[in-house]
Amino acid sequence: MPEAAQELRSLMQQLAKAPRRRDFKTVPMILDTPDLWDAEALDCVISYRGSVKQVWDNTEIGGPWLNLMRNSLNAQVFSFRHPDFLAVSATHGSAQLALYDQAIWDKYQLATMAGHEFKANTLIDPKHVPTDTAGHEDPSSVFGAAGNTIPALQQRGVVFLACHNAVWEQTVKLLEKGINPDKLSHEALAAELTNHLIEGVVLTPGIVGTIPELQKAGFHYAT
Repeated sequence: MPEAAQELRSLMQQLAKAPRRRDFKTVPMILDTPDLWDAEALDCVISYRGSVKQVWDNTEIGGPWLNLMRNSLNAQVFSFRHPDFLAVSATHGSAQLALYDQAIWDKYQLATMAGHEFKANTLIDPKHVPTDTAGHEDPSSVFGAAGNTIPALQQRGVVFLACHNAVWEQTVKLLEKGINPDKLSHEALAAELTNHLIEGVVLTPGIVGTIPELQKAGFHYAT
């Protein structure tokens, strides 16, 4: 993040301290109490005090969503000089698969749901690329295509929101396919997927219901 990104740094510190519950035994279909999602972290995002903020409606794991967010971030920070620009990924649909760790990909054969491009969750690969903002014109840096990964964008202050409804619906597909090695109930299998969201992700009760909350707080919608 740029040195001048004081509001964004403050948000990252708040999010680092905010609890993420990942010890669920079961979860219901509808999350009706805040203890069932990352309420404190989500509230921090919604109340972000930066002047320019954007929420991306991301649904396709194989689409250009990471590239588009990187391009938006580059233009806002380096072209329009908004160092505190916040980009938020409202992640659901098949894009949600990118927010699970590799262990759960392996156990539940999530590559079969992600499409032929993904034999593994390559979008969480923490590639070691240059990150110095002074070298932002370097195509091989985090500011170029090499930065089209979730860890690289998180390092730059992008927040990834996860969708409980997507968790629930992906659990339905696993049960229909018979991919349930531990013979778990629907509620228990959804809990296990939730517990394997990658570090830094903020779980919401549902993305399509959360987007209006972000828009009310001044986030610009992009898809």
